[in-house]
Amino acid sequence: VQLQASGGGLVQPGGSLRLSCAASGSVFGINFMAWYRQAPGKQRELVATIDRGGSTNYADSVKGRFTISRDNAKNTVYLQMNSLKPEDTAVYYCNVLRFTLSSWGQGTLVTVSS
Repeated sequence: VQLQASGGGLVQPGGSLRLSCAASGSVFGINFMAWYRQAPGKQRELVATIDRGGSTNYADSVKGRFTISRDNAKNTVYLQMNSLKPEDTAVYYCNVLRFTLSSWGQGTLVTVSS
């Protein structure tokens, strides 16, 4: 599976961004799709997950601000990020689980700063 993420950029505190990640190649069997992030000097952390049926889970730090969604027909996962804070600054990575195989996208940088 190849993953192409997009949508990162520079945004002011309180602003919004929408990330997208499109899967291609061997996409049959993709179940879980997720977003992770890694801030400078910190470990990669899970942001949100969504299964094929649409059930979601979020990190406590983003609950109520971020929304993960997916379009199964397009094999694409989205992350709508609202009320962004400086501490949301990180490289965001998409991840998919196809059967027992995990694949990562290349990462997209989100910078929240005034």
